[in-house]
Amino acid sequence: MIQMTARRSTPAALLTRMRDRSPGLASGLLGGALAAGLGLAAFTVLVVLLWISSPYPDSGPGGALRIAAALWLLAHGTELVRTDTLSGAPAPMGVLPLLLLVLPVWLLHRAGRDAADADAGGRAPLVPGRTALAGVVLGYLAVGAPTALHAAGGGLRPAWGWTGVCVPLVAVLAAGTGVWSAYGRPSGPLERALGRVLPRGLRHLVLGPDGRPGVAARAAAAGATVLVGGGGLLLAVSLGWHGGQTRTAFLRLTEGWSGWVAVLLLCVTLVPNAAVWAAAYALGPGFLLGDGSPVTPLVSAPAPPLPPFPLLAAVPDTGAGTPVHWAAGVVPVAAGLVAGWYVGRGATISGRAPAPVWRPGRTAGAAVLAAVLCAVLLSVLAALAGGPLGVAALARFGPVWWQVGAATLVWLGLTAVVTSLAVRAWRARPLAGAPAARIPAPGSPGRPGGRRFRPFRFGAGGDRGATAAGRPRRRPAPGNPDDDPDEPYLFLDHDAFDVARDGAPHRNPAPSADPGPAATAPGMPTRPGADEPYPPPDGDGDDVDHARDRAADERR
Repeated sequence: MIQMTARRSTPAALLTRMRDRSPGLASGLLGGALAAGLGLAAFTVLVVLLWISSPYPDSGPGGALRIAAALWLLAHGTELVRTDTLSGAPAPMGVLPLLLLVLPVWLLHRAGRDAADADAGGRAPLVPGRTALAGVVLGYLAVGAPTALHAAGGGLRPAWGWTGVCVPLVAVLAAGTGVWSAYGRPSGPLERALGRVLPRGLRHLVLGPDGRPGVAARAAAAGATVLVGGGGLLLAVSLGWHGGQTRTAFLRLTEGWSGWVAVLLLCVTLVPNAAVWAAAYALGPGFLLGDGSPVTPLVSAPAPPLPPFPLLAAVPDTGAGTPVHWAAGVVPVAAGLVAGWYVGRGATISGRAPAPVWRPGRTAGAAVLAAVLCAVLLSVLAALAGGPLGVAALARFGPVWWQVGAATLVWLGLTAVVTSLAVRAWRARPLAGAPAARIPAPGSPGRPGGRRFRPFRFGAGGDRGATAAGRPRRRPAPGNPDDDPDEPYLFLDHDAFDVARDGAPHRNPAPSADPGPAATAPGMPTRPGADEPYPPPDGDGDDVDHARDRAADERR
């Protein structure tokens, strides 16, 4: 007879068993909670210092802590409700200072990256992405939920609908980028997402072997940077032009050095918002200073009574616009020129494989795609930079997001297309007198000794055949990639051309039955007056550069 006794598991044993079954989950939970705690502590220290230095504090330390919790929630995009108004009616406050968003996003990004790469200096495999992301988000929300409950008892109360959406959304997006960064920023997830969203006719143009999707993305980012940077320049010029009003508003709004420091910090956190407002002004739609009070380069309507805030001194005077105000249109023109230059440069340079120069239609399509991406980015910034500051006339402040997006699309859609075509023609001009250079199409034998092109994705480190976790990638079986049933549509090549003398693309000619001398292979032109062929480009070279070299030799 065997006697068996049941042993009760202790909490420590349960935690150890959970950690063993879910590797990385515990570190993710700890990292997410630490990120939330550090962000909340930063806001708390700042608010408590201002409360201590204030000569007329309105509440005790409990009120200061609730204000800090409310500001932490506001930094995630949560709309706050102010209850202590003169009329007694609650007033929403939904203008998010964009600079406050930087701290929680950076902390969450670091937490996600550290959770996925727990053993940063060793050779241990990366934690599964879903496990790391779930741990960071759950740990962050475990601190955010009691923080929202604590802030609900103060004068600035969070709106529960906004809190339930904005805080988890920011946590997922920021921590997700951190996990993606730990894995070496692979393009596979992005390509699969774009493959589901893009129409079938556009997948080949964006995600094909010669799609160069980064060209449109870089052009859109450059255009948005020029727009926001130009808006910041307009803001600085206007503040300097109205320097007396700015100084008067700064001194009249509060008294004492503690109040001036608080106003200065508030102005600094709102500078990115003001730059986006100025960019919307340069684009044409402008912004609203209350319901029914637009401010545009053509006309500025009278605004409702507003407090003497320093940044509002940069608003143009009421009345019709002048040529000085119309000169703000230089900003979107410059953004379109920069975006078009990036697209035109990318149309003649391929970083993935030897590829032909883009056709004019394809170049124009990439410029339009860059304009669409830039319009989406400016729409998001405009939506975040504005919001309500009260009820009635103060219910709408800032730019209207859809108007800003439409104006960005029109401005960049025109200027970027023209500029990209001009840059493409200018950069491809050395090919006009060059001998025809054969560019191997996928699946063709190519030049002797050359390697057939296969699409690849970069992982962490220099090894293209391994992931960031050190696990080898699965490579396709040898054979013709066009005959492979598992080859995704978005990597099929339908645009493999030769670069001819006149710069016009032509299909690859069929190989000749008589290849000629043994030293000269098909598709390898020789120097004028010489019997030896040009040396073949190396595996990582660019056939466009070889065509330019041949054209220079002929001119000499």
